[in-house]
Amino acid sequence: MAEVLLTDLRSRLVALSRNLWWSWHRELGEVFATIDLELWRRVNRNPVAFLADCDPAAISAHENDGQLLTAVIRAERALDRYLESHTHWASHYAPGLEAFPVAYFSPEFALHESLPVYSGGLGVLAGDHLKSCSDLGVRTAAVTLLYRQGYFTQEIDQHGQQVERYYELPTHRTALEEARAKDGSPLTVEISLGSETIVVGIWTVEVGRCRLILLDPRPTPGGQFEQALRLYGGDRRTRILQEVVLGIGGYRALIALGIRPGVLHLNEGHSAFAVLEAIAQRMHMTGMSFAEVAPEVASSVVFTTHTPVAAGHDYFEPDLVLQYLGPMQRDLGISAGQLLGLGRVRSEDLYEEFCMTVLGLKLAGRTNAVSSLHGHVSRRMWHKLWPDRRLSEVPIGSVTNGAHVDTWLSPEIAQLYSDTLGVDWRGHQCKPEIWRKAEQLDNSELHSIKTALKRRLIEFVDRRGEARAKRLGIPFTPSGLRPDRLTIAFARRFAVYKRGGLLFEDFERTKALLTNPERPVQVVFAGKAHPADKPGQAIVRRLYELSQMPELRGHVVILEDYDMNVSRHLLEGADLWLNAPRRPLEACGTSGMKAVFNCTLNCSILDGWWDEAYDGVNGFAYGDRLVHVDPAVHDRRDAEALIEVLQNEVVPCYYGSRVNGVPEEWLGRVKRALRTLGWRYNPDRMVMDYARLAYVPASGTGTAHVVG
Repeated sequence: MAEVLLTDLRSRLVALSRNLWWSWHRELGEVFATIDLELWRRVNRNPVAFLADCDPAAISAHENDGQLLTAVIRAERALDRYLESHTHWASHYAPGLEAFPVAYFSPEFALHESLPVYSGGLGVLAGDHLKSCSDLGVRTAAVTLLYRQGYFTQEIDQHGQQVERYYELPTHRTALEEARAKDGSPLTVEISLGSETIVVGIWTVEVGRCRLILLDPRPTPGGQFEQALRLYGGDRRTRILQEVVLGIGGYRALIALGIRPGVLHLNEGHSAFAVLEAIAQRMHMTGMSFAEVAPEVASSVVFTTHTPVAAGHDYFEPDLVLQYLGPMQRDLGISAGQLLGLGRVRSEDLYEEFCMTVLGLKLAGRTNAVSSLHGHVSRRMWHKLWPDRRLSEVPIGSVTNGAHVDTWLSPEIAQLYSDTLGVDWRGHQCKPEIWRKAEQLDNSELHSIKTALKRRLIEFVDRRGEARAKRLGIPFTPSGLRPDRLTIAFARRFAVYKRGGLLFEDFERTKALLTNPERPVQVVFAGKAHPADKPGQAIVRRLYELSQMPELRGHVVILEDYDMNVSRHLLEGADLWLNAPRRPLEACGTSGMKAVFNCTLNCSILDGWWDEAYDGVNGFAYGDRLVHVDPAVHDRRDAEALIEVLQNEVVPCYYGSRVNGVPEEWLGRVKRALRTLGWRYNPDRMVMDYARLAYVPASGTGTAHVVG
């Protein structure tokens, strides 16, 4: 970058846009917004698309803008220093991973809204994990699929019905680069499915110091892969095809790119076929048998299970597995029964379906859940694989997730942290003493910032509402939201177990709470329901209907097309982050962690991460940790507990104890949340845990290993 002429502003911005480092250094976004704010919003904050569409004259007009050029120079120097530094955390505590890197497989990655190959929490966690690996210098090559039609764009029609739209991903308008062979031709790998051979193209994108590899299966005339272009689309046949490409094709792509990983980290079971490919390749290289090689490869595999919900675990009919894994079975030198047994709890049960999670559990040397409670739930759930062991001895541990702070943090609050915690606070996120300084935050300044962020959220809600009204050809009515009201956000996938409508179980009581003239409350909802999830879509419709009731106007809003950008606005502008999963089905729930860093308090069932994080003061909790056998009774009790907490704790805390209009008690809880949670639920702590407890021993680069 240093060679680029100072006056060639566009070339400099193009160079900066090629590495997704910019996605968590939001000051660079201010440069694009300064040049053309409307275009920046229209391209959904995508620098590559912005530069393609921007009038050259608009860029040239800023070539003598000293303030903007200074911001660009700072970004260039910061990125150069970042990429060239060899004094990061991993260089001291995990140097062996530089030679034996981590290959991190996930069916989705949420790195930025301009690359829509994600759906929800699994992808968000994967994206945050990869960014933290980059920050810490943990050499990682991540692998996923390039979904040409991504996940759907959600529209809500005049009747509240969710409408799914699919669009082709214009790769030329993203930071993706097509991998090339030495002769300049596109680099590909092939996968034999017996009756058909799939050719898989390879795309890459730089994510700071790390790289994301995206697999692009090329449809063949009359081939079977035509329906596999969408994330979580199609039937079981589509899904197993996607997972063959992700696992087998993903491992082959790594080798084709010259990457021979020392660790395979499987983010859920969807990519577990990668372990079979790793075994097959080692057998070929060593001449050893499956029985000899499988334990060796397993010692380098880390498997993370993410959900206790049955729908999150893929099961396939035996005939389907043999149809698509026949060539792999032959490469492994095992019988059809042996192959199928790897994915069965009872290996010899001919009627049991093949489960990808079981395959991952059996072929991994280290397995973890994603919160302490989820670890307990997972050990109970999969105890049947180790029936001779006590429940506490089931080999599934836990590493609680973390949220990548800079991806989700408001720039205004980030500056406040620099002023109060110290300019280098980001490099010390895991130190409790850094977050103890949060008690020194100035309440008046913090309240002013949160009020400004709430205004920005309201402006965003109204812009979205106006765009929707224009699309539908109906009159636009402003939301009626106000910045002086307690603002609650509920932003989740609208799966039934997440209970998006729990707040309205007792409609009259909730209406009275929201519309209290002395202490009004407003709620903003956002989320997508899976296209096949009719009950989830009914929740969307119900919330829309509530938002249209005259008596709830200005108190209930639902935003369409929930993505990372919508999430940021809600996290920044809300006062309270509401979560309502049916315990114990929330494995972790990292959105609440992001809320903490944005000085937004949590109010949640004691499930997932909140079960281990809540201390009675650092937010709010409802429910009693008990689970009733009847879900209807369970939901009714939780709904009553929720309204009680909102009415008797949350609202009085927000509106009471004010000094010059500043909610002192509320901000005291915010500071308590930062002090007790900031050092524990950031992604650096998570990746450090993985590196020390899993990656280093799995790669064989540790200095001690004690068995007892």
